[in-house]
Amino acid sequence: MAHALGAPAAPAILRNTELDADAVRQARVDLAACFRMAARLGMHEGICNHFSFVVPGRDDLFLVNPYGWAFSEITASRLLVCDFTGNVIAGDGVPEATAFFIHARVHKNVGRAKAAFHTHMPNATALAMLEGPPLVWAGQTALKFYGRTLVDEEYGGLALDEQEGDRIAASIGNADIVFMKNHGVMVVGGSVAEAWDDLYYLERAAEVQRMAMATGRTLKAVPPEMAQRTYEQMREGDRESARLHLESVKRILSREEPDFMH
Repeated sequence: MAHALGAPAAPAILRNTELDADAVRQARVDLAACFRMAARLGMHEGICNHFSFVVPGRDDLFLVNPYGWAFSEITASRLLVCDFTGNVIAGDGVPEATAFFIHARVHKNVGRAKAAFHTHMPNATALAMLEGPPLVWAGQTALKFYGRTLVDEEYGGLALDEQEGDRIAASIGNADIVFMKNHGVMVVGGSVAEAWDDLYYLERAAEVQRMAMATGRTLKAVPPEMAQRTYEQMREGDRESARLHLESVKRILSREEPDFMH
């Protein structure tokens, strides 16, 4: 199912000392932690799916996982630095082809999308396979995403060219969470922590909705005005909560899988 990105037309740019900055090192560690915890929680799919983050201080470069490695194998140093034309600037290997064509175009075309996490995580993807709106605003966890989601109805097959990448990027609009019908989900955010927090709680919201739907009983939706009020309450401390969530993930991994930082 996965495809390696072909060799770029131009030679790779030599490593820049900016890529060794402390902020870049921290971004690598944070992103690697997300891969590891996503694997633990069953939010991965073989060697497919991808997380990326714009390199701090370099809006023309992004970190992404290399082709052929499972989420559970990712380390900080194993992440690649790529530019928007397919050159690998730092790291061994190449990105998976759809990772490049989706993430390069999202980062290039959607300036606020510093982090872009794309998965086929089972519960959210199951909802993306259904007719109609994926999320029903019936659970408190789901209300974190009230007014922040978008549904991309135009499944275009594998994203193996810039045109499909541009279409996906354009579909995001002002949303933070995109349900890609017949495909999976895309979460974008201003930081690794915010993208991770949204990805985690999106899957939890989808899981409990799926369980409720399995009863065959009618879901009791929260009235719109209360849904909006609860969303606003949640968003007040969301950024700090996301930061602390990721810090907790890193503490757990530091004890149990410390090699993620290498």
